[in-house]
Amino acid sequence: MIIQKTCTPSSLFSGERFSVTYRIYGIEKDARAKAEDICIEQTVEFPAECVGEGTIRDHVFGRIESFELYDKASFRAIISYAVEIAAGELTQLLNVIFGNTSIKPGIRVEHLDLPSSLLNTFKGPRFGRDGIRRLLNVPTRPLLSTAIKPMGHSSEEFADLAYRFALGGMDMIKDDHGLTDQGCSPFEERVELCAAAVNKASKETGQPSIYIANITAPRRDVIKRARFAKAAGAGGIMVAPGIIGFDLMRELADDDSIGLPILTHPALQGSFVTGQGGMSHGVIFGQLARLAGSDATIFPNFGGRFSFSREECADIVHGTAEPMGHLKTIFPAPGGGMSLERVPEMLETYGKDLIFLIGGGLFKHGPDLVENCRHFRKMVEKIG
Repeated sequence: MIIQKTCTPSSLFSGERFSVTYRIYGIEKDARAKAEDICIEQTVEFPAECVGEGTIRDHVFGRIESFELYDKASFRAIISYAVEIAAGELTQLLNVIFGNTSIKPGIRVEHLDLPSSLLNTFKGPRFGRDGIRRLLNVPTRPLLSTAIKPMGHSSEEFADLAYRFALGGMDMIKDDHGLTDQGCSPFEERVELCAAAVNKASKETGQPSIYIANITAPRRDVIKRARFAKAAGAGGIMVAPGIIGFDLMRELADDDSIGLPILTHPALQGSFVTGQGGMSHGVIFGQLARLAGSDATIFPNFGGRFSFSREECADIVHGTAEPMGHLKTIFPAPGGGMSLERVPEMLETYGKDLIFLIGGGLFKHGPDLVENCRHFRKMVEKIG
């Protein structure tokens, strides 16, 4: 049975489309069938043979723009969608990009190509690379960051660490991603003490340093904690979009009453980028992070204790800087097992526009934490 021709006027559709590149595993016949299925599954989710001629078939259906061999095991399909079906919502855009298809095996989102009409719907990063450089008065060299840890310290102990990090010249001192509102270090107490400690050290050195509070929390508390952190003197906030959601992060970035740089942490996003499904590293940690308003994206460095390869990290760097209309470029912030000895190797991959995120390596270098930080800073300042 074919449904009646829709009465929806075609004039509601501009004809402008956005494209998603999918990597589809399998032999050619099966991969092409999957591509054709994506066109329907990601739009009408309705038997195509039951849709008559008219607006739905002409405009709403996904459309295969190209289909070619990717490698011996997979094919590359570029599928376009009408910009109107995203409805100007980040949530719906994500739904169209991968919604139901994310449940099906052997399909991976490799890249997004979004026209200006769609990108203009989103404000994107408030600061971006240039804004953070101005904030910290660091025109060219890589930025230096570390995290207060381990969980279990008191707020006073964390504040002492933060003070010594800032005294040693670290640009950014952030909460570890596991620090939230534990009894040993309650959120408000920790944030007040750490922000004050970093601001005190910054005044003493004459060099800007900022404390970044982790506000990953239940939905009802995220905005409240962001505003508390700003009032307490924090210079930035950190969230894990894999936990709180990309659109809530976008709401934080758009809120003028907060107006702080946002760092994103990769917690819970590992399953998005491993195996033959999910999304590419450049999409999840680069393009989507920018759409949702991240100013810097944290991810595991290659060769550390996680499985990311040099090529996958390079893909993230590309996603943080490739042209996306008015959206600002953002900082890649590789971490996870980084050591001072690896600084030259990392510069070869990332260039100078990055945030070095080093944790345990600062403690292993020697007994004096402040001097260890100064040594790290001198290493990087030689680079420019």
